[in-house]
Amino acid sequence: MSIGVDGIVIEKTGISFGPSSSRNRLSETGDPSGEGAEAALETFYYSLNNRDLDTLRADWSAHPLAQLNNPVGGILRGGDAISDLYAKIFSGSVTVQVTFGDVVAYLGDRHAVFAGREIGSYTTADGIETPLEIRTSRYFRYEEGHWRQYHHHGSIDDPDALRAYQRAIRGS
Repeated sequence: MSIGVDGIVIEKTGISFGPSSSRNRLSETGDPSGEGAEAALETFYYSLNNRDLDTLRADWSAHPLAQLNNPVGGILRGGDAISDLYAKIFSGSVTVQVTFGDVVAYLGDRHAVFAGREIGSYTTADGIETPLEIRTSRYFRYEEGHWRQYHHHGSIDDPDALRAYQRAIRGS
């Protein structure tokens, strides 16, 4: 289903990017169409599931007001702060693997929002795997010839699951 409203296309997509189904598509983020925005989104999930910090840095905007709102980092602003958080997560003892699906895309000229669910798990150093469900949205902007991520918001609805995830990632 696709709906056009004031130059914005809103559509329920078949997008599903996970540990084995996402690729590094940075070279395709120069496409100014929605395909380029989707390439940037897929590249993010590739970098997350493969702990690839260099690719993640290239996918996120370095802008000082790029913003990440998530259950582990709280509210962070700026590409460096966002990269620093992911560096800690990637080098930590917990492995996170998620698939982004159930996606609605909001595509406009030079802007794209993808809203859906991350379903997966995190595994601690002692091998305990715990299910993970995060409601998430990601905002991308096309500028200087590439799509870059500017905003992410993620929420875990279950308070006990949220506390357990925060403890596992933060090591407290």
